[in-house]
Amino acid sequence: MENVLKNAQSNDEPIIGSWLAIGHPEVAEMMALLDYEFIVIDREHTPISLETLENVLRAVENTTSSTESLVRVPSSDPTELKRTLDLDPAGIMVPMVETASEAESIVEATRFPPNGRRGIGIHRAANYSLDLDAYVETAGEDVSRYVQIETERGLRNVDAIAAVDGIDGLFIGPADLSASLGAFGTVNDSTFTDAVDRIVQSARNADISVGTLAISESERETRLNWDIDFLVAGVDSVHLLSGSKDALRHCRRVSKSVE
Repeated sequence: MENVLKNAQSNDEPIIGSWLAIGHPEVAEMMALLDYEFIVIDREHTPISLETLENVLRAVENTTSSTESLVRVPSSDPTELKRTLDLDPAGIMVPMVETASEAESIVEATRFPPNGRRGIGIHRAANYSLDLDAYVETAGEDVSRYVQIETERGLRNVDAIAAVDGIDGLFIGPADLSASLGAFGTVNDSTFTDAVDRIVQSARNADISVGTLAISESERETRLNWDIDFLVAGVDSVHLLSGSKDALRHCRRVSKSVE
């Protein structure tokens, strides 16, 4: 199986994804039909359940696109990681990773013995036991593992985090990182931009990928110049609000001109 997320750093240009906060399969299906190279399904800040996640993953896979699904889990809890991977996304993204030991624990929790401590289940990822042997043999290396650098402590330890075997990429969390550095929202502040440079360089030194999120056009233009390998180019709920606001403003403007 091709895994563009796992090999993002080898591409000549950044791969482009989108963010799913609205937990409905139709929304995920529409994103995949647009041929985003990946979507991030957010379970940290949304009410998306595991049951809903399963249907969202099916919706993406049942399109004709090659869009991959990256699930942002709520935490690095091993049970959460195991149950998520049993649903067979292309990868996981773990928020608020601050130390190399935490990154190592994430890798261990996502690899089967003898290389890790993930429990063996017979759910969707193993085709409900029909392909269990093959899945156990290959899953540990097929899964993409991304960790978010979002705090000052994580920044201090980013070189060691990036160097952990089995970590495939770093994700710069702009909002939380800037807040942790005392510069929330002021992403042009040198404290924040220096942090970005350090994270990108850590990824380069470890030969893993690095990416971030950008919501507006100006953010996308700026962050594509960060020497990143992947960009999440917006959030579904923000797109919905933006389009709805534009339509409302247009109607009110036309109504006034008619009067």
